[in-house]
Amino acid sequence: MSNHKFKSGFVAIIGRPNVGKSTLMNHVIGQKIAIMSDKPQTTRNKIHGVYTSDELQIVFLDTPGIHKRTSKLGDFMNQTALNALGEVEAVLFLADASEGFGGGDRFIIQRLKDLRTPVILVLNKIDKVQPEELLPLIEEYRKLHDFAEIVPISAMLGNNVNTLLDQIGKYLPEGPKYYPDDQITDHPEQFVCAELIREKILHLTREEVPHSIAVTIEDMRVQENGVVQISAVIYVERDSQKGIIIGKQGALLKEIGKLARKDMENLLGSKIFLELWVKVKKDWRNQERILRDLGFHKDV
Repeated sequence: MSNHKFKSGFVAIIGRPNVGKSTLMNHVIGQKIAIMSDKPQTTRNKIHGVYTSDELQIVFLDTPGIHKRTSKLGDFMNQTALNALGEVEAVLFLADASEGFGGGDRFIIQRLKDLRTPVILVLNKIDKVQPEELLPLIEEYRKLHDFAEIVPISAMLGNNVNTLLDQIGKYLPEGPKYYPDDQITDHPEQFVCAELIREKILHLTREEVPHSIAVTIEDMRVQENGVVQISAVIYVERDSQKGIIIGKQGALLKEIGKLARKDMENLLGSKIFLELWVKVKKDWRNQERILRDLGFHKDV
């Protein structure tokens, strides 16, 4: 054992939708706990991912992408992201190097101005740009904010991610282990299972469905034979969406179930029996009571 004191702390990951926040966290943690999708705004709640090494423990908060609001759910997502910044040791501002600097980045940097917390700029997707394009881009960001560090990475390929972890370590205080070594998330398994179902729907459906769905786990129990029985409800806003998710003769729903079950079995390490139901809740994204029922609490 080295003489190093153990360091620990909380780090928020922020950035525009779709810059690779969940991909980064899943890579660091080494297991899938945040859903990944090519559709923006897929992360709705803060997800805590836990990275532990011999020297440090980083608890990541993966926040919803900060974006221009269009509904009460959008308000909630922005508020969640901004609130996370007040309760952490460092902030990772993730930007997509392949997209270049955009208005959305400026919008977020404005919100970082009054922050006392160190902000590390993480330029993701460097595998998609030429090395000589990177320096002018870094300069552009540096002019707008005094970043504590600037680290280019590829979350998908894992390039430079260890360097990023070392840089984060510089800003963490000496502290306790908040979670046991083998724990990678503080979310109950039900939450992660619901997210996995939602990921499959995002993956398999067309544009009109994604943000109109919410998933709740109604029941989760272990049978005597060790099989975990899970029944889940997929909520949509309109009857037509219900038809889309069920698919011709139930084919799409079956496929969603099959793919989600596979990920759940990996996560829980046991056989899963999964039942899925689809229900319509009209305009749930704009109704506070329904949002509350579905677990979207404002962190005020």
